Amino acid sequence: MINIAILGFGTVGSGVYEILKKSPDAIAKKAGDVLNIKYILDIRDFDDHPERELFTKDYNDILNDESVKIVVEVMGGLNPAYDFTKSALLAGKTVVTSNKELVATHGTELIEIAKEKSVNYFFEASVGGGIPIIRPLNQCLAANEIQEINGILNGTTNYILTKMFSEGSTFEDALSEAQALGYAERNPSADVDGHDACRKTAILSSLATGKFVDYNNIPTEGIRNISTTDVLFADKIGYVIKLIGAANIDANGKVSALVAPRLVSKENQLSDVNSVFNAILLKGDSLGDVMFYGRGAGKLPTASAVVADVIDGAKHLNVNKWVIWSAADSDIMANPEDATYKYFVRTQDKSLKDALSGKEIGSLGDEVVFTTEEMKEKDFLLVAKDKCSFIRILA
Repeated sequence: MINIAILGFGTVGSGVYEILKKSPDAIAKKAGDVLNIKYILDIRDFDDHPERELFTKDYNDILNDESVKIVVEVMGGLNPAYDFTKSALLAGKTVVTSNKELVATHGTELIEIAKEKSVNYFFEASVGGGIPIIRPLNQCLAANEIQEINGILNGTTNYILTKMFSEGSTFEDALSEAQALGYAERNPSADVDGHDACRKTAILSSLATGKFVDYNNIPTEGIRNISTTDVLFADKIGYVIKLIGAANIDANGKVSALVAPRLVSKENQLSDVNSVFNAILLKGDSLGDVMFYGRGAGKLPTASAVVADVIDGAKHLNVNKWVIWSAADSDIMANPEDATYKYFVRTQDKSLKDALSGKEIGSLGDEVVFTTEEMKEKDFLLVAKDKCSFIRILA
């Protein structure tokens, strides 16, 4: 029997509990042993829970219990999740998490501690919820050099943009509906300002390169400024608008990354990813394009990825399975101003179209709407900064 502790009994934590309790025999067969939940840590009281004896408010109960071999951290945030995770790894316990903020911030250190202690730090659920992506990148696609990543990595923003495109909703109305349905938090900044997608992009980039990519170095824009006018004109020329987390990796290992709204051609597979669904499109040097698609969040989809990691951890007790990435020995980030894009532009400055050799789409009131040919970001901004609103086009 392998004892497990769950840190946090919110949406994902309760989902992990449900899955482990639902099919214990089938899970034991896959794990090679019975998985037993010995503790659940939460600051709240659960007096009505059928196994209320499992609950504790003292993390030391878990840390000091040598029989606990796997700790499931689904608390979210950095504190106290970082301290709990680090101390568990140092105590020789495998840790499984869905916490993308912690992985993106302290993953390099925690991965190294796991290696030193011959345990594992698994985080399949930190990117894409229930979509398998971490393990495929490290195993199934190991023969490939990953050249390009483009992902719809946040279900909240994808829901909002889908409503704007399919129903003509304003950003504000679509956000209110997302909040009413529980897709968006009362404070939606992490989602709509791109921070959540940025952390996931950093994790994917780190996996693809084998070197730590700091999310603080990834230019990030949200979707607050996307208007119904943008949506209508994009549709007119055969595009939809999606929040895309992107990374391009050149032959020298330099990473050019960006999180921003993009015009996506309706011929692109990502254009059909709607509502709260996520998708990650990878390009490998040998395989070419491959896409991973599914529910990027939610109680059971995310919990299923966590439990898959728990099973993997049970099969590799006291054996470090892999070092997913390490600290970069030099600056691996390319200058974002050297990246090249085509641009969708709306402006009241009619001369800007000629200055950028733009192809006019149409006009609305005092505004002219056009697209540009591919050009460097720094060249575009030199001419157009503060004179227009623009959205980059995904090639």
